[in-house]
Formats: sequence, C-alpha cells, structure tokens
Amino acid sequence: MYVQQMTMLLLRKTVPTAGRTKYCRLFSASQTHLNDRKGLVLGAFEKEGEEAGLHLTEAAARFDQNTSGKLSELLKISGPTLKKGRSRIFYGIHKDFPCVAVVGLGKTSAGVCGSENWDTSKENIRQAASVGCRLLQDLELNHVEVDGCGDAQSAAEGAALGLFQYDELKSKKKTKVTTQLHGSSDSVGWQKGVKYADGQNLARLLMEAPANHITPTAFANTIEERMATYSERVTINKRSQAWIEQQQMGAFLSVSRGSEEPPVFLELHYNGSPDGKQAPLLLVGKGITFDSGGISLKPSPSMDAMRADMGGAATVCASIVTAAALKLPINIVGLAPLCENMPSGKATKPGDVVTAKNGKTIQVDNTDAEGRLVLADALCYGHTFNPRAIVNVATLTGAMDVALGSAATGVFTNSDWLWEQLHKASVVTGDRVWRMPLFQHYTRQVTDSQLADLNNIGKYSRSGGACTAAAFLREFVSAPHWAHLDIAGVMSNKDEVPYLRKGMSGRPTRTLVEFAAGLANSG
Repeated sequence: MYVQQMTMLLLRKTVPTAGRTKYCRLFSASQTHLNDRKGLVLGAFEKEGEEAGLHLTEAAARFDQNTSGKLSELLKISGPTLKKGRSRIFYGIHKDFPCVAVVGLGKTSAGVCGSENWDTSKENIRQAASVGCRLLQDLELNHVEVDGCGDAQSAAEGAALGLFQYDELKSKKKTKVTTQLHGSSDSVGWQKGVKYADGQNLARLLMEAPANHITPTAFANTIEERMATYSERVTINKRSQAWIEQQQMGAFLSVSRGSEEPPVFLELHYNGSPDGKQAPLLLVGKGITFDSGGISLKPSPSMDAMRADMGGAATVCASIVTAAALKLPINIVGLAPLCENMPSGKATKPGDVVTAKNGKTIQVDNTDAEGRLVLADALCYGHTFNPRAIVNVATLTGAMDVALGSAATGVFTNSDWLWEQLHKASVVTGDRVWRMPLFQHYTRQVTDSQLADLNNIGKYSRSGGACTAAAFLREFVSAPHWAHLDIAGVMSNKDEVPYLRKGMSGRPTRTLVEFAAGLANSG
C-alpha cells in the first residue's frame, strides 16, 4: 500500500494534467490485467565503490526506459538501497505487468569465490529469482516472467526450485505458477536451467512423499513413468526378490527381510553416447524407502524424516532422468537397491552374520547401519558393467551431518581425478562437495571383526562414523575411480539454502547432472 501511495504521489508531482489522465487509464488497464495474474521479476545490482545506489540489469533498464524512468525513481524513494536477496514490489506501473518485483543481486563483481567454493554470482541470481517468484506466487499470480540477470540458467534454476512445494496431499495448495524468460535471448540457457531444477524437484518429490506412498515398488514405478518419454535411449529393469536371491545379494536381503514390502533392485541404462561401446558412468543410490533402524530401533522423535532415507536413490535416478532430458552424449548405468528396514520376527538381529555378493562375510552389530549393506551388494554387481567411474550416493551416517552440517556433501574417493570432476561441477551448481579422508586407519576399524570378515560398524563405535562407513564400502570396490557421497547432512533444508523451501532438499542432483555433463563433454 505504501508503494502504491508513493507511486501516485510521484506521478502527481511529475506528470502534467493531461499525462495524469493518461496514467489513470493505464492504472485502470493494469487492474484489468491483474485478473490475468501476471507478474515480472527484475534484478538490480549494488553499485561498486563509494557511490551508493543500484545498477539495473539490462532487462530492468529497458523496462525502466519503457516506463519513462518510473521504476528507478520508485526504487530511490521507496527505501534504502536493495541489498542481496532483498526485494520491493511495485504495482500498476506497466500495463502488461500489474505486479513487478525487484530483487537485489549483490555486487556486479561477484564471481567464483575460492573460500566459499562456489560461484557467488550464480548463487545470488538463483536466490533473487526464487525470492521474486515466491513473492508473486503469494499474490496468487499464475504467470511470472523472470529477468535472466545475465545468467538465464541460474535464473531458471532459482525460479523453479524456489516455487516447488510438496502439497500433493493437501486440500489447499499453493498457486501453480508458470515462468518464462524475460528480456533475454538465452532461451537455451533458460531451458537447461529448467531441466536441472526439474531434476532436483523430482528428487524432492520422492524424498518428501510419505513412506506408505513411496514404497520400493512405487518408487520404481514412478521412475519408470518419468523415463517413458525417453524410451528410445533408456532401458529399465525392475528386479524382483527372486532375482536378488539368484544374485546372492545376502547383505541386501538381510536388510529387506524384516519388512512386508518386497525389495526391488532398480536398474537403469541410459545410452546417450553415439559410441555404443563407451564405458558407462555408474551411479549407485541407497534406496531405503523407510528406515526404522530395524531391531536396533531408532528413537521415535524425527523418525518420520526417515521416509527420505532413499535420498541417494532419488538423486541418482533423478539425475539420470535429467541426463536423458538434456540428451547428454554419455552412457550411464544407475542402480538403486530399494527396500524398507523394519523390525519383525524375520528381521536381522544384532550379531547376525550375512554373506555379501562377493563372498565376504559381515557381522551386523547394528541393524541401523543398513545403508552400507545394500550398497555393498549393488557395488559388487555394478563392477560387471566395467564402468569408467563409480559414484555411489547415500544418506549414510548421522556423523556426516555432525561433521559438515548442510554446507556440503562429504566425498570419499580413491581418485584425485574423480574428485576434481565432482568439485568442479559443484562450484558451478552451488551445491558443494568437500573431500573427506579414506585412511587405512578407518579400514582397520571395520576389518577387525570377531565373527566375520567385516563388521558393519567401526570398532570404536561412533568415532569417525562417516569415515568408517566409507572404509566399509571400499571393501566392495576394485575400480580405480570410485567416489562415495554421504548426503546425510544435506538431506533436508531448514533455511540454509535460500532458494529452497523448508523440507527435503533433493541435493546434490544438479551437481550429479553437471558432473555427468562434464564427463560427456570431455569424451
């Protein structure tokens, strides 16, 4: 209301009587257009140096020119200079856009920041697009045009990620908003950003949905439906319990046996390379669709969040869907061992010994350390495809959340080359990774087992829990380029990532996609 009053006051002071009449007709036209529920998001940078004020983006400057300088004048009189992520809404200043949100982009000199390990400019644009779109969504606008702000892909990512909210099961839903690029010819970058964001939003959808809706079977069916569009380049195998037993995946079966829901071993093949003989990238995702802890039962507070313990499978499968949408020239194999971890009379008991696909025996001293068991068999099976690189992704340990929080995904790898590829991708996406140690110090803690070849927890219990879990997985890897991504700390978002709403985050889907794209482009 204040801004509307200031708008009218400004025009009364600066526009002659005849012009004022014309403006009243324009304002009336805008009220009519308001019924079309259309809005616009524009960006503004902070000026560098001692000079205070704003520097409009190219699209915002053109809009300002089309409104005879109204936008810049309103920005001057409506409050202090817009800082990064701060916003203003103006009404009735353009006949096509009854609501215009202007959002601060920070300084124009922002770029790749070595200390932060990301591109600050891209992050600022994502945040601005998200803030602006949410403001206009709250006004129940159905369509929003978004300023590319010099990086249409980042703007598209911010807009689509910011607007997502899981309300599938609510009777009252958020206004559905369609977006499009404004004031830029970079439609290719915009569409790429939309696909990156759609991939992460698919992972968020799977992770947020309740466990009685996303069972192992339902998860596999959802991915199959999403892949149907790309059937000429994608093959899907939904392996049954009988097949899992035939493969002698005793570690995987030891986790699933406590549940009434049958396990599914989901296998995806994306054949995007023109060279059909190209060695594939192998992505493996932990797919525990609900983790009660089994006999080693978790505390009940926050146990509901364990519906997202299949975040590894969700991000892996979503990234392959995105790779297919982008038509990346690369071959990818995706594996997702899907099951529930539940207590029952059939469940694995602490102290039981099970045999993995590679013949190694495992003493299961904690049934809540189940993710490493399902991944062990999947990693063994994955080697049969002779992959160029293996990346497994899992919400594996609470210790990773303690170590890094939600700032970054922890990466354990035996390959400097693979680490560099993942790190480079994460700088671009802003969904960061951080390298963690794979010392023999940790290996000795999981190979010192009283009853078997391995123990599924470290001998010093909680000490270095994320590291001992990674050391356990390494016992099932012979490939020279392997990385384990522990995403437990980035599983959910409270308010840390400003362009994601509270809830399951779908991280690090975009980093996986950017990583695959980098491999595709390098041949």
